[in-house]
Amino acid sequence: MPEVILTGAAGRLEGRYTPGKAPGAPIALILHPHPKAGGHMNHPVAAQLFLIFMKRGFATLRFNFRGVGRSQGEFDAGLGELADAASALDWLQANNATASQTWVGAPFWRLWRIAIWPAPSVCAWSFWSRAAATDEACTKRGCSVSLWFSMTSFQLPS
Repeated sequence: MPEVILTGAAGRLEGRYTPGKAPGAPIALILHPHPKAGGHMNHPVAAQLFLIFMKRGFATLRFNFRGVGRSQGEFDAGLGELADAASALDWLQANNATASQTWVGAPFWRLWRIAIWPAPSVCAWSFWSRAAATDEACTKRGCSVSLWFSMTSFQLPS
């Protein structure tokens, strides 16, 4: 999987990207666990989720938030990390303009609020921690939220 360097609000963001298997393939952005709890893009759950989407033919991107690994900047208590996620999603969508769907996988509870950020093309949000999120805010935008509590209950549409 090729290494990519994205431009974020706080500088360079380190990432790994795999293109989709077919033109118009869906895209998936994978976010890692909380940086202050040792989260990084190579975290076992983030890496496994990346592989699952990749094997399903998605164009898939995972990256390190600011201040993690070789990404520039420093932790910003959620707001800066939200900007990083938006920059990564912009890059992924720009490089896959004909994508049929957009998915975002977010493991830590604080990023559940990304489901209300203005990204109308996102069709699915997935959270694999024991998030206290509901799908109410996202349903108002016409997308869906799935709360995944373990990789064994993880399912993607065919």
